[in-house]
Amino acid sequence: MSAALLTKRCCALAAVVLFSTCLYAQKGSPSAQDMARRVDHHYDSLHSLKAGFTESYNGLGMTRTESGTLLLEKPGRMRWDYDSPPGKVFLLDGKYAWSYAPGDPQVQRIQAKELDDLRSPLRFLLGHTDLEKEMSKLTLAAAPNGAFVLSGQPKGQEQRITRLALTVTAAGTITGIEIEEADGALTRFTFAGEQTNVPVAPESFRFKAPSGVPVVDGLPPV
Repeated sequence: MSAALLTKRCCALAAVVLFSTCLYAQKGSPSAQDMARRVDHHYDSLHSLKAGFTESYNGLGMTRTESGTLLLEKPGRMRWDYDSPPGKVFLLDGKYAWSYAPGDPQVQRIQAKELDDLRSPLRFLLGHTDLEKEMSKLTLAAAPNGAFVLSGQPKGQEQRITRLALTVTAAGTITGIEIEEADGALTRFTFAGEQTNVPVAPESFRFKAPSGVPVVDGLPPV
């Protein structure tokens, strides 16, 4: 084989390897916009979801960790049942958000459209959000175990939330949420054991105030 022919073949082989490497990189490394669309698609295809959650808060000189079970159903229904502290509940029935913990002197209620709660970003799990439209400055970074962190600034909440970060699988399932507030407080949610399209009893999203506990309209406590 002549030197010239060998050189041509080596160049051709190098071009194939380079093209394959680039193609692999494109497939293995989605853009922030691609990942946002994967998340939207995953949750748009669901009608209900159940998962265990852990919620931690660190800010204003206070630290707390709580856990329980999250139940979602379209359209617009969300229920957080806390095991720790036991009996605490946050419920969004589509019209109102309700918040109560045993020992509270009253039940807090607010119209869903006026909700400004750190759990409200999870509304996109109900298929209500187009992440590319709802968040600006989207970025994507690799995370352990093949996951990704999709970060951005929630539009319309610039005065309160400086950064919202979603830990997601390659398929678009959310396994964690981190919320940084303007005052420096940090709230994290982690999710495990996601069950999709589970049957939901109608009474799951009906809130009944405990006997003798008044209902007060206002903002739910964080």
